[in-house]
Amino acid sequence: MAYSLLTSITILCLVSLSSSLPSQTILDAAEILSDSGYLSMSLTLEHVSQTLLSELPSATVFAASDAAFIGSGQPPLSLIQFHSLPVALSFQNLGSLSSGAKIPTMFVNHSLIVTSAASDSQISLNDVHITLSPLFDDGSLIIFGVDKFFDPNFQALDLAPSPGRHTGCTDYAIAPSGCDSFAEACGVLRSRGYSVMVSFLDLQLLGFRDGTKMTVLAPIDEVMMDRVANFSNISSSIFLRHVLPCKVSWSDLVNFEDGSMSRTYLEGFIINVTRSGDTVKLNGVAVAYPDMYYSDSLVIHGLGEVLTLPEEPEQAADSPSETAGSNTSDQPASGDSEF
Repeated sequence: MAYSLLTSITILCLVSLSSSLPSQTILDAAEILSDSGYLSMSLTLEHVSQTLLSELPSATVFAASDAAFIGSGQPPLSLIQFHSLPVALSFQNLGSLSSGAKIPTMFVNHSLIVTSAASDSQISLNDVHITLSPLFDDGSLIIFGVDKFFDPNFQALDLAPSPGRHTGCTDYAIAPSGCDSFAEACGVLRSRGYSVMVSFLDLQLLGFRDGTKMTVLAPIDEVMMDRVANFSNISSSIFLRHVLPCKVSWSDLVNFEDGSMSRTYLEGFIINVTRSGDTVKLNGVAVAYPDMYYSDSLVIHGLGEVLTLPEEPEQAADSPSETAGSNTSDQPASGDSEF
């Protein structure tokens, strides 16, 4: 009851959170692009922002140079979409991806391909280097510069992702560096629009502060708000089924074989890793923000939906024989209730 009350209060305080990029962020980014020698992209960003970015809580944009615009002319909207990601990925996030990894873009069924190796000082996508530091980064919108436009028809046949190290989730030992700073992780979650999950981290991670490696799958605030209308049904199972007892980075996920299984901290709840085109899905839910937070012992991926419990087979509730058969068999285990 105390758990439910604390969580309810925390979530109620989050109802006013915004789920889209502020218009001022777009204006600030456009001004900085213009001052940095990316005037054409600055004007383009302002022109397409309502169509491209208005519904997103975060994004990454790769801004082509003025020379690229002069050489190619004004690009179609689809090409601008191909230079945009529906999540904010830092240089560290991009650098953690293995050569050959695919990054879904806002151009449907088109992905960028990582063409740099982990040992390279520069990151290249589709054989185009991005700037070593972002031109603009306010936490929700990150913009890197590129010398030329990415080719949507680019193929890297010789860059197959390296074999995955895992075929599922296995336990890891204590992290070499000791405990993670969960305060830092929570700060990242709040800044990216995943504040509801912070309440579960605050309440649940007390038992995990021994440095054990883990992966947290964080649903975005908007879908969490839709799911937790009945606060009395909130239980620890919501958090536990979104935590894996090992560290699984984005580069690990993209190298998992289709259909790989990983267990979670909720007993009996299994994650099934599948692919739909270039999108990695966990129990059918797309990974919307890979490697949102990454440290020696903790990885957090953002999800676009909540991982739900399997539906129970319907029982004949009016049957006296079934009702009287057992007081416990039809009831979910403590902490396993759905919301």
